[in-house]
Amino acid sequence: MSRDDRELTYTKFTSKELTPYLSARHYFGSEQRRHRERAKLSLVQLAGIVNFSKSALARVETAELMPPPELPVALDAAFGTEQYFHGLYELAKREAHPDQYRRYMDFEAQAVVIEQYGGQGIPGLLQTKTYAHTFLSRQESLSTEQVEQRVNARMSRQERQRSETPPYRWAIIDEAVLHRELDGEAAMYEQLASLLEQADTPSSKIQVVPFRRGLHALMGGALTLLTLPDRPAVAYEEGIEAGHLYEAPDMVHKWRRQYEVLRANALSLAESADLIRKAMEDHRPCDTPRLT
Repeated sequence: MSRDDRELTYTKFTSKELTPYLSARHYFGSEQRRHRERAKLSLVQLAGIVNFSKSALARVETAELMPPPELPVALDAAFGTEQYFHGLYELAKREAHPDQYRRYMDFEAQAVVIEQYGGQGIPGLLQTKTYAHTFLSRQESLSTEQVEQRVNARMSRQERQRSETPPYRWAIIDEAVLHRELDGEAAMYEQLASLLEQADTPSSKIQVVPFRRGLHALMGGALTLLTLPDRPAVAYEEGIEAGHLYEAPDMVHKWRRQYEVLRANALSLAESADLIRKAMEDHRPCDTPRLT
């Protein structure tokens, strides 16, 4: 399933009852609950033993929260299970969550900071409706109606940025994105003008990685880092056909480090705005003289 199919499917998703065998994460949570109940401990009592909050433990049991890395050792010590929970955690942190795009959309809707990198196309949260329509229309498997549905779904994700309390958004794009043509100069000019408006505002920053910086570690895909208000940050890395949601702190740290290196090598905000402005001149629509 493509990202755009997942994007639309998200809006129609109805949550299913969790089962222990849906994923390693679900199994970890169910085993925590089973051992806790066998020991006749409430969540409050277990929280005091393992030094984690009741709410965090509750979210682990329902598989809403990836177990923090320190929790498995604490549970093994509390229940006398040697490395049982350690082993479950090692499996859980390496698997792709079965509903990972739904979880990503949930996280994006809550995020207080959204940091993105787009190497081949403009990130969805920055696309104009025309750009999104043109991009999605290139997928031959989509009907005209499906394209319209996916465009509307994508546009709805941008509404938070126009709210009274928008997330703080930072985007890094490759220079190539500024020069990839749409259907007509006017459409690309409109998209670049939209980027320029968001290039340096109180809630939005955009940097450009120029061609002269050469190759870099992230140019093969797209990356989003989400800072959440009451839980650890997450990372979503995406290729052509599939994406992967990372919640384990060590993996999020890996992607964070690569993003920060890229940010340091990108143009400054002012230089990036100048490059976007120059690209606008290259795409400025020309008035065709009338024949008389």
